[in-house]
Amino acid sequence: MAESDAMPTLPKKCGPYISSVTSRGMNLLIRGVVLFFIGVFLALVLNLLQIQRNVTLFPPDVITSIFSSAWWVPPCCGTASAVIGLLYPCMDRHLGEPHKFKREWSSVMRCVAVFVGINHASAKVDFANNIQLSLTLAALSIGLWWTFDRSRSGFGLGVGIAFLATLVSQLLVYNGVYQYTSPDFLYVRSWLPCIFFAGGITMGNIGRQLAMYECKVIAEKSHED
Repeated sequence: MAESDAMPTLPKKCGPYISSVTSRGMNLLIRGVVLFFIGVFLALVLNLLQIQRNVTLFPPDVITSIFSSAWWVPPCCGTASAVIGLLYPCMDRHLGEPHKFKREWSSVMRCVAVFVGINHASAKVDFANNIQLSLTLAALSIGLWWTFDRSRSGFGLGVGIAFLATLVSQLLVYNGVYQYTSPDFLYVRSWLPCIFFAGGITMGNIGRQLAMYECKVIAEKSHED
């Protein structure tokens, strides 16, 4: 009887999305799928803004969707969003710095809105030159991090994501997969790293909130049991 009382009680149901899910690995998979579809949706919307302004140009044979987006763009962005969204909470746990700044869905939705606004500004707002545009978007991107993140891990991952994504974009343009109008930073636009940085912060916040929600539900169900 004493041994039975000493044993911790495990939650019978620990999934925030499907009550019958008990595996942490399955919860991780569900979070990844949710992040993937969020990334696909944002890619379609944001890419439409860029193409309407003729910022990016794709070869005619790859224009296959009603949003005038190359077929490979949404799945690539979805995959990147899933990786980023899962990486942020993982890094928080690894560094022992749980992210608690503005942890509510309303804050996450505002972060998404600001990110869409930054992307919209890059396509719609006219500046005297690309330097002014790049500096403005850089300030807005850092402001997004300061307003919705403020963590060292978030900033570091954002910079790393911006560097890696810009490098991949350079290679894709170099190989003729697509192109930018009026490139001023080798083969791409100088403001592109700012968009990638803001996107990394945004998807990281979504991933953190999903992970935090999962832990909250698991704790509640454990307490009930």
